Amino acid sequence: MPDDLSNDEAWMRYAIRLAQRAEARGEVPVGALIVKNEKCIAEGWNDSIASHDPTAHAEIVALRNAGKIIENYRLIDTTLYVTLEPCVMCMGAISHARIKRLVFGAFDPKRGAVCHALSLTDAPFLNHRVEWAGGVLETECGDLLRDFFRARR
Repeated sequence: MPDDLSNDEAWMRYAIRLAQRAEARGEVPVGALIVKNEKCIAEGWNDSIASHDPTAHAEIVALRNAGKIIENYRLIDTTLYVTLEPCVMCMGAISHARIKRLVFGAFDPKRGAVCHALSLTDAPFLNHRVEWAGGVLETECGDLLRDFFRARR
């Protein structure tokens, strides 16, 4: 997929719709999808509460689904879109899966492992470098999270 902002925004709008599915189920509204050759091959949204699984973040769910679909744990030449900067667990999985490119919406200054709390895209101990772009539809993605947590308080 070209590194075209309009394509990134279109895919991020899809990820936002997935995040809304999570929210409708009482989960933190984060959505993710994986694109290969300009087609969505897998999607996911946060499912930790319903599945009783602390690893069921949107990114992990999408990675698992993509691996099953292409029958390979290496997701070469794919782009992962997610509405929130990934955490350390998700960044580890993204690197191990060999995701080529990561695009996220809202930054996570406290727990983000792309460019905030940690910068795992540049970590010398990882043998795969993930290209990344952050802040795509940042306001929309951030508002979804802020509104969700505001309603819970």
